[in-house]
Amino acid sequence: MTGAVDELLLRLQRQRGVLVRVASTQGSAPREAGTWMAVWPDGLTATIGGGQLEFQATDEARAWLAGGPPIEGVRRYPLGPSLGQCCGGVVFLSYQLIDADDAASLQSELLAQLAPVALFGGGHVGAALARLLATLPFAVRWIDSRDGVFPAELPAQIETEHSDPVQQAVAQLAPGSRVLIMSFSHAEDLDIVIACLKRLRERDDLPYIGLIGSKTKWATFRHRLEARGFTAGEMDRVTCPIGVPGITGKEPEVIAVAVAAQLLQSLPAA
Repeated sequence: MTGAVDELLLRLQRQRGVLVRVASTQGSAPREAGTWMAVWPDGLTATIGGGQLEFQATDEARAWLAGGPPIEGVRRYPLGPSLGQCCGGVVFLSYQLIDADDAASLQSELLAQLAPVALFGGGHVGAALARLLATLPFAVRWIDSRDGVFPAELPAQIETEHSDPVQQAVAQLAPGSRVLIMSFSHAEDLDIVIACLKRLRERDDLPYIGLIGSKTKWATFRHRLEARGFTAGEMDRVTCPIGVPGITGKEPEVIAVAVAAQLLQSLPAA
């Protein structure tokens, strides 16, 4: 699986496009501010939603690509009778002509809008989860203490890091990171959990800490964490087992879907 940013960068290597963004909204709208799509002469990357809204924006962007007048400023689109949509709100769109020279700046800008995830562990579940998260609104920092565990080619939304000892990486995580712990070793898992709980004491800036494992594993970890002085309230900040309830399959891809859904639930409401 590859993400929309990868498709955008690949397309920019061979053709110009128009980046259409939702600048702001009023009332009910199909997508939130910051949503984007790239319009090409022969296709689209990503979506701003809205059916007729997207259809009209695509036509206007392609007219610009075909040599029409530039689209300046922000355009207002009432989602009522004029567009035949029932949302009833208003969407404001901006348009930007883009080409290969914009690739680096667009990559940095679009990735910066994504929610940061720190994924500890390059095993089968970690690999399945990394692939899935690259298609969702997350920027993944994928961390392992072992050499040679990461694939050679990865989507733009995934950055890999070798850290030995692995828990040292916790101190450098971006504020607001959601942390997923699934290393090859229970000892490493415990070290990472301890580092995360210490960071919560100091900065309280990790909104989600998820540990793969059974209830039995977590009970064992709780005893060890209590011995190190962590309180029940602090330990309750760790989610274990991870994943939305009701999905019982053990295949890596099934676990990845359940965990990704839980991460989406942790995001602020749009």
